[in-house]
Amino acid sequence: MAYRSVSFCLLIVVLESLSLRAQAQPAPSGPPAVGVVRAERQKIIQTDEFIGRIQAVGRVALVARVSAFLEKRLFVEGSEVKKGDLLYQLEQPPFQAVFDADKATIDQLEAQHRNAELTLERAQSLLKTPAGQQATVDSALASERALAAQIAGAQAQLQTAQINLGYTEIHAPIDGKVTSTAVTEGNVVSPTSGTLANIVSQDPMYVNFPVSVRAGLDLRNRYEAKGGFSAVVLKIRLPDGRIYGQNGKADYVSPTVAENTDTLTVRGVFSNPIIPGFPAEGPAPRELFDGEFVTVLLEGVEPITVLGIPRAAVLSDQQGDYVYVVNVQNKAEIRRIQLGQSTPTTAVVTNGLKEGEVVVSEGLQRVRPGEAVSPGPATPGPQVGESSVGASNEAAKPTTGEPGAKQ
Repeated sequence: MAYRSVSFCLLIVVLESLSLRAQAQPAPSGPPAVGVVRAERQKIIQTDEFIGRIQAVGRVALVARVSAFLEKRLFVEGSEVKKGDLLYQLEQPPFQAVFDADKATIDQLEAQHRNAELTLERAQSLLKTPAGQQATVDSALASERALAAQIAGAQAQLQTAQINLGYTEIHAPIDGKVTSTAVTEGNVVSPTSGTLANIVSQDPMYVNFPVSVRAGLDLRNRYEAKGGFSAVVLKIRLPDGRIYGQNGKADYVSPTVAENTDTLTVRGVFSNPIIPGFPAEGPAPRELFDGEFVTVLLEGVEPITVLGIPRAAVLSDQQGDYVYVVNVQNKAEIRRIQLGQSTPTTAVVTNGLKEGEVVVSEGLQRVRPGEAVSPGPATPGPQVGESSVGASNEAAKPTTGEPGAKQ
């Protein structure tokens, strides 16, 4: 009897435990809540990205044109210089002496030439008298012509001496930043000494970027009829992720295709002013540097109308891109789509989606194909200004009203 009593008590405890556990279980939850938007027509700025490199418009290698001792270096290495600034001073006295000697030679020859002219005049006057002889006139004329030729040769030598004397001063041929010097004062320099220093222009700057032939044909078809170069504007994303504050314009496309990469080189021009608040004589007063790698953003000047949805609504797998569409029964369906020229915030749908269809953009992790959801308006995204990459003001303004309105 005691055994039966204990078993009965254990049975009661088990039943009570099961009852409490059943009471603790939550009631079945409803469909998961998701944020939705409607696929609607909106305006965007078409944007293409390319990897480019900054290139100076002008680059000059400073070399010695004569052999002489280098007496002075008159610039600070790494500083910006102006066209015409004196940069190097070479030894001048030997070249000055040659110049003075050639000038004296010309003075001597001119004096002799004047005497020959007078002799010729006298001989020509005597020719009108019985005492005059034609041979005398011919000899005087020959002497005058010979001295005139010697003067011309001496003047050429004087000009050469003057040019060589000018070469003892090396001036900046362009505005730009000068590199470090390769030769210091006291050394002998000559045309065979190589580059003394380089000057790299700073404003404006080129940016060169390769474009595949296929992308180039697409860009041509897209913008050629709208004005070509004038139909696009260039922007630069700097290595630290910032967008450069100056817009650029494309001005050149290479006439040949690179055989090893099957690309065309496109060039743009950007102004590169001194950064406000930075001293002009500082080590890096400008934003762009020659040889710098950047991302080039090629944007259309005029916005286009496209069928767009938030970029966050697009998912991808091995079969491609897809979205979840909410049907009239509030059930989620997988819809395969094809994307066109998109922006960082807006996905442009070219196929697979119709205008007005409701697409899930928030809570995607809770959605299962074929299962019901509880749709509600998605949280409006931040407003994107026209200066932002790839979106115009019209495309970025959020709308209000019925649930599922576009962001």
